This record gives sequence, structure tokens and C-alpha cells, in this order.
Amino acid sequence: MPSDNHFKRAMSLIEADKTKVLGLTVGSRENVQPGQFVPRSEAQAPPKLTFSGASPTSTYLVVSLDIDAPFPSFSVLGPILHWIQSEVKVRDSSVLESEAPFVANYIGPAPPPGSAPHRYTFFLYEQPEGFDHKDHSPADGKELGLMGRIRYDFDAWAEKINLGPPVAFNWFLSN
Repeated sequence: MPSDNHFKRAMSLIEADKTKVLGLTVGSRENVQPGQFVPRSEAQAPPKLTFSGASPTSTYLVVSLDIDAPFPSFSVLGPILHWIQSEVKVRDSSVLESEAPFVANYIGPAPPPGSAPHRYTFFLYEQPEGFDHKDHSPADGKELGLMGRIRYDFDAWAEKINLGPPVAFNWFLSN
């Protein structure tokens, strides 16, 4: 899977240092823990993000992927891109928000009927110097279509924009 190295690196990050867990509020569920189950009905809007280690002088980029599409045992369509948000900054202590247009609009979990729960990952990166969301977004603020999301080559995109290592990470299960 193209983003397997990113997932493994991020998992190692939070296993070694619990302060690197990206805070997620998904629907009514606050403080979602890595691997927690969240029903799809509660995860259709972008999560609220917090990170106590965020610097008020830094700008961040959030990436969310479903790494198990269409089925965890047969992830030939994965990863599926679920969200890219740039220009994320600290607001009100550790709350992370962005006023910039999305790079890829958020889509909630939607595993096919009969599938085991999928892993939905959320990576927080320092935004690379010179990154301009307009260079990576659909024209005129349009939403990203399904074909631009399936088998998303996150590794190639990360290399293209000179993305560094994740600074925080979290994930949940949903079906």
C-alpha cells in the first residue's frame, strides 16, 4: 500500500510518545483514542482537532486517509483520500483550525456493506515552506471527485510537496 510507511511511522510516533496523539472530537465523541470505534453516522463532518504540542508560530497541514478500502483484507482500492486541509493554525490554546479553503474536501466513512471496520487515519504535518493550496486543489473550490481519491498516491504527493515527518497522529475505526 502506498502510504504504509507513513502509517507505520505515525504509529511508532504515538506509541513512543503519547503526547503526539492528535486530539479528535468526532461528532459527539470527544477525545477519540487511537483505534476507538466511531459509528459512521457520527463521523460525516470533519473532526475538531487539538494538539497541545502545536506551536502558535507554525502552520500545519492535515491529511486523512482510509487505508482499508474496499475491505481490510482486500485493500486494492486503498488508500482513499478523505481530507487535506492546509493553513491549519493554533487558535484558543491547543485548538487547530483553518480559514483557508480545503485542498481536498472532507468525506466521512463509507465502507461497503458487509465490510469489517476500516481504519481512518489523521496525520498532522508542519506545512512545507512555499506550499500553496491552489496548486493542489480542484479549480474554483470544487470538491474532489471519487476518482481523485481512490488509490491515492500519498507517498508521491508527500515527496512532491517536500512533506516532513508527522508531528501528531490519530486514527479510528468505523463501518
